[in-house]
Amino acid sequence: MHRGERRAQILDAAVAVIEREPVGAEIHVRQIATEAGLGRAVLYRHFADRADLDRAVQKRILELLMDELVPQFELSGTIGSTIERIVHAYVTWAAAHPALHRIGAAESQDAERLGDVIQATEQIGSLIAMLVTAGAHLLEVELTKEDGQILDPLVFGIVGQAVGTVRFWLAREVREPSVDLLATHLTRSVWFQIDGHARDRGIVLDPDMSLDDLVMSAMRSD
Repeated sequence: MHRGERRAQILDAAVAVIEREPVGAEIHVRQIATEAGLGRAVLYRHFADRADLDRAVQKRILELLMDELVPQFELSGTIGSTIERIVHAYVTWAAAHPALHRIGAAESQDAERLGDVIQATEQIGSLIAMLVTAGAHLLEVELTKEDGQILDPLVFGIVGQAVGTVRFWLAREVREPSVDLLATHLTRSVWFQIDGHARDRGIVLDPDMSLDDLVMSAMRSD
């Protein structure tokens, strides 16, 4: 088997073990190796140490999450419905995979693991940044250099708030409210933040505006 395929086999085995064990349970290398049908020595030929394996597992989990979210990034429907699609897909995935979410959303001081989280966040953040930027073009509002510099941290904060909300919800003994209700209110929270930051810069976005119209108008204004 090709080295890349063997590595993928190990990561898939790790995901399977995490999904099967109780949320928060300690996962041992032996369990992953057994699930993959390999010996520990063979497993460690593909990873430098346990920390390297843990980083790769978290990255794989983030990839699985983004596989669910990226199709929702399609620029169709209204601004509000697009945000709702993404948030609902995220909450639904987290509810179905609480153990994976716990690891995927885990904070870390490890620069490489933090980089993987930031990379996943940037895919979501780019859409939010596009909404604000396109709205500015449409309304002929000039974004300052400072606006451009602060936009990424603000977007990261919006995404982080959503992740924190879901993390807290998943940790409840009784998972209430329902997935649909949480997604609805989290969508509103995300929208309020986007709308507030946009208005602070003189940009008034209509959540019922078609994304196609917004993007096309912004392109024409260029």
